[in-house]
Amino acid sequence: MKLAWPLALANLLQMLVYAVDVIFIARLGDEPLAASSLAVSIFGIVMWCFFGMTGMVTALISAQLGRRAHSVREIRRSTRMSLWLAIALGAIGMVICLGGEWFMHLTGQDPEIIALSASYMNVVIWAMIPLLLAGTLRSFVSAMGRPIMATFITALAIAVNALANYAFIFGNLGAPELGLPGAGIATIVTGIVQTLAYLAAIWGDKRLRRYHILGNFWRPEWFALKELIRTGSPVALTILAEAGLFSIAAFMMGRFGATQLAGHTIALQVAALAFQIPFGVGQAATIRVGYFYGAGNRDGMARAGWVAIVVGTGFMAVTASIMVLAPRAVLSIYVDVDAARNAAMVAFALQYLLIAAMFQLVDGMQAVAAGSLRGLQDTRTPMWFAIFSFWVPGFGTALLLGFSTSLEGIGVWIGLATGLLFTAILMLWRWSRREKLGLT
Repeated sequence: MKLAWPLALANLLQMLVYAVDVIFIARLGDEPLAASSLAVSIFGIVMWCFFGMTGMVTALISAQLGRRAHSVREIRRSTRMSLWLAIALGAIGMVICLGGEWFMHLTGQDPEIIALSASYMNVVIWAMIPLLLAGTLRSFVSAMGRPIMATFITALAIAVNALANYAFIFGNLGAPELGLPGAGIATIVTGIVQTLAYLAAIWGDKRLRRYHILGNFWRPEWFALKELIRTGSPVALTILAEAGLFSIAAFMMGRFGATQLAGHTIALQVAALAFQIPFGVGQAATIRVGYFYGAGNRDGMARAGWVAIVVGTGFMAVTASIMVLAPRAVLSIYVDVDAARNAAMVAFALQYLLIAAMFQLVDGMQAVAAGSLRGLQDTRTPMWFAIFSFWVPGFGTALLLGFSTSLEGIGVWIGLATGLLFTAILMLWRWSRREKLGLT
């Protein structure tokens, strides 16, 4: 809990960083908001995949601490190579995102919206490297037992992002008025400030400063880099499998009309908000399981993993209950549920929220179980579990029930729940059989 609550809070605050962009861009009108949404859907998936890949440095550092409490050199090498990887992946991600305009044309989006989206994407891609560097530094401080730094720095990012959006979108504080591209500038500024804030915090901490993570920065450590790529690549593909299905679900919902798509978007926001808590618990599980894995303490691995799974699942039981008992109150966070113009959208959102409540438990369970397995540096088989679960029973059910029955949007959501259920069962099975499978 000492590790998990600052990480979970930082995850929730990170959602507010993204919400700030939406709040400011929405004041420009519907078209800029739609354009930014298209760009962010591509930019966001690429970022999350690469965050998962560089974030495996957490498990490596934790194991190194478990093997030897003062493994300064090994930790410095792993962190340095993770920073190298962040820079390389950021450059690759920029190229991928530049192909987003082609994908928008392929999916038949409005040409005017595509042009607006491209103007935003061409700017915001420059934030990818600083954001990935900040993510790597966050992994370092978390693994080293300083997760509260991530909480405070993410809170700082909210203020910086709001101020930069206010300045560059609307031309305030002496800045040029750039409109939608100004939001991209704000994201760049926020990423740079976060990176510098982490470096300052590390330098200001007596224990962390002694690791000199930027020392000999240009010296390659190929074994450490290979380990990061070997264990991190499956994590990136696992995230892509899940995020890809949820992204495709939005396009599927769009086939049933704008009202169902809007209800889907609101309900999914609620589910995503709740998910940040078990996501933080899963990150803490990776650190604690990884520490005992490095120490060769099987009882410690078991305690750390099972406690995290119980905590994460228990919290999701609470959020599921709230969604069932007070769904309109939950939706009112995002939309006026009493307005007549929102009646149809709210009706759909309430149906989807009930299904979201049903899959809350398995969503929390699969997230924390996956985090525990990452602590054992077991990522390849869980990757295949995720790809199978989300794209065979998950996507198959969504496609069948959504388009071959009268369920439509409800059928798509049942498909999402099915994918999460299969993932949770398989992840939990592998975790429970970790010793027989030779993972410990």
